[in-house]
Amino acid sequence: MTTIVLLLIAIGVVPLIVGIVRLRRDPAAIDRRAIAASTILAALAFNLTFFWQEIWLVLPKAMTPGLHPILYHNDHDWTGTAPIVELLQGTGAISTLVSGIAFLFIARRATRPTARLFAWWMAFEGFFQSASQFAIGALIPGNDVGRALTWLGMSNASRGMLLPIVGILMAKASQALVRIDRPAILLPAALSILLIIPFRVPRDPIEVVLIPIVVHLIGTGWVMLGASFTPVKAPPVQGRPALALPFAALLAILLVFQCILRPGIAF
Repeated sequence: MTTIVLLLIAIGVVPLIVGIVRLRRDPAAIDRRAIAASTILAALAFNLTFFWQEIWLVLPKAMTPGLHPILYHNDHDWTGTAPIVELLQGTGAISTLVSGIAFLFIARRATRPTARLFAWWMAFEGFFQSASQFAIGALIPGNDVGRALTWLGMSNASRGMLLPIVGILMAKASQALVRIDRPAILLPAALSILLIIPFRVPRDPIEVVLIPIVVHLIGTGWVMLGASFTPVKAPPVQGRPALALPFAALLAILLVFQCILRPGIAF
C-alpha cells in the first residue's frame, strides 16, 4: 500500500500541484453549464472505457481453449485453465490505450461541441486508465498488467524501466489533449466520481471508489501540467455542449450495467 501511495504522489499529486501553480488564473466567470456537461461526459467516458477494457479482458479468454470467462459490469472472472491466461490479463490495458489513441484523432476532427468534448474525455480515459495500470503494474505484480509482466518473465529492473516510458506516454498524451482543447477539467474530474460510483457497486467500497480516484488524479495532474506548457492549437468550437442527451445516455448505460451486466454474461 505504501508503494502505491508514493507512486500516486509522484505521478499524480506532484504534476497536479505544479500544473496548478504554473497556470494563470482565468478571470472569466465560471461556466456552470460547461462544468456540468464536462462532468457528465467524464463519467460517461470513464464507464464506457472501463467496459471496453472488460470486453477485451474477456474476448481473448473466450477464444482460448480451456477458458470460460464471465463478463461483469465491474469485474471479470473465468473458469478453466490455460498456460497463457496470465498474459491475457494485459489485454485490457492495451485495448484502453488503443481507444485513447483512436478518440484523440476523433477529437481533433470533431466540429460540434458535444462531440468534441465527448471524444476528448474518451481519449483522456483511454490514455490514463491504461497508463495508471502500466505504472502500477511496473511496481505491483498483483494487478492485471503486473501479472502479464510476470508471465513474460520481466525482472524488477526491467519493470523499473517501464515507469519512465509510462511517464513519457502521459506527458505526450497530455500535450496532445490540451492542443485540442482545454475544457473544464479539475472540478468535473472530481465531481464525475460521484456519478461513476453507481456503475461500480456492488463491490468492496475501496475498490468502487479507488480506481476512478486514481485514474482522475493522475490524468488531471498530467493534463494540468501539460496545459501549463502547451499552447492550444485547434480553433475553439462554436456553441455549447448539450446536457440532456449525455445525461440520458449515462442513465441508459447505468441500466445496462446494473440490469444486464451485473448478473454476469458467461462465454
